[in-house]
Amino acid sequence: MTTGLPAEEGAGSGALWPALTEAAEHAEKVTASLPLPGARSPRQRAEADAAKNAARALRARFLDVHADTVYDRLTDGRTTPLRLHELVEAAAAAFPGLVPSAEQLASERSRPQADKEGHEIDQGILIRAVLRSPLAGPHLLDAMLRPTPRALRLLPEFRRTGLVVTDSVRLERRDGAAHLTMCRDDCLNAEDDRQVDDMETVVDLALLDPEVRVGVLRGGEMTHPRYRGRRVFSAGINLKAMHAGDISLVDFLLRREIGYIHKLVRGILTEHDGSWHTPTVEKPWVAAVDSFAIGGGAQLLMVFDHVIAASDAFLSLPAAKEGIVPGAADFRLGRHSGPRISRQVVLHGRRLMASEPDARTLIDEVTEPEGVDAAVERAVERLRAPAVNANRRMLNLAEEPPDEFRRYMAEFALQQALRLYGEDVIDKAGRFGGGRS
Repeated sequence: MTTGLPAEEGAGSGALWPALTEAAEHAEKVTASLPLPGARSPRQRAEADAAKNAARALRARFLDVHADTVYDRLTDGRTTPLRLHELVEAAAAAFPGLVPSAEQLASERSRPQADKEGHEIDQGILIRAVLRSPLAGPHLLDAMLRPTPRALRLLPEFRRTGLVVTDSVRLERRDGAAHLTMCRDDCLNAEDDRQVDDMETVVDLALLDPEVRVGVLRGGEMTHPRYRGRRVFSAGINLKAMHAGDISLVDFLLRREIGYIHKLVRGILTEHDGSWHTPTVEKPWVAAVDSFAIGGGAQLLMVFDHVIAASDAFLSLPAAKEGIVPGAADFRLGRHSGPRISRQVVLHGRRLMASEPDARTLIDEVTEPEGVDAAVERAVERLRAPAVNANRRMLNLAEEPPDEFRRYMAEFALQQALRLYGEDVIDKAGRFGGGRS
């Protein structure tokens, strides 16, 4: 098999590529000869892990040398922007054995998490290498800041009607503000691949519509028995979906962070009248928290320009309990709350009640539940000021330098992939998956 690497680069890395392809083929043969992962004996698990880890060590070494060359081949010398899913698909076709093939991923798609081989870890190795690169990494992040094809298809309808309703989010334009209402009423707005796609779509639409000046995110009323008729912000990751194997590394865990959440910070990369001086279109954002913001819900608050919470609401990041990395919260929370509180919240599972002083490091305004609507209106009015966008841009550059974010996300890509397939995570997802969504 030919990778298309220049001869001098292949020579410079010795026999890395042949050794990698041989190790990848061996790992595939070993795992194919064994029962599904959930039914393996300790000896069989050790045998499979040894084969897979040997191949992964070679993948990491290969990409330490060739990440930029691989990325340039996939993107035509960084002239073609590829989103994450397009990048790993292109890599699978151009460099067989480097990342899982479409067939390998398809064969696992219907399996519960406990019966997957962890092929997504190999995607994490590639994405880490790309994001580590000061050449390839910024290009990939820029590609992910571009509007999605789905949003571009829906934009004419939204501009005409001011309304788009997806399965997970309702988007409505009122008086120059885009109101995004999370409406997964059956599962307390717990996030999965579908909700991430819907969220990125509506964030894109709010940023692309010139009539929108400010964005507002809030949870809708629930039909869940415990919160029927009450608004809820978010219950975090959908553990039932994780147990079922329906939480993906690329389309959920990574797309969420460098897709719509990054767009909330940096804006959307699109051609507009001011592209010559400010390539992205940015807008201020307000979050309104009713009941609770758990996990991914609390992570979201760290990128908003104004956060309002009902006095009976609470925030939590149960990362240690669930066994995964809480997105970019480990990157952002210390900036807001300081190192001691961030460790209490992330490592020890401390819950912050909206009314307690330490919560004010993440919340700007606390009001009685019946006063949230009025507080949102006041915040939207303040954030309409002409100089807000320029100042929020400069604040975000100072507080979250792009290169630091890129380096964090590089390590996150692999560490989160490893955690997704940790035995403790699979066990906990199985137990919690039957309860909270």
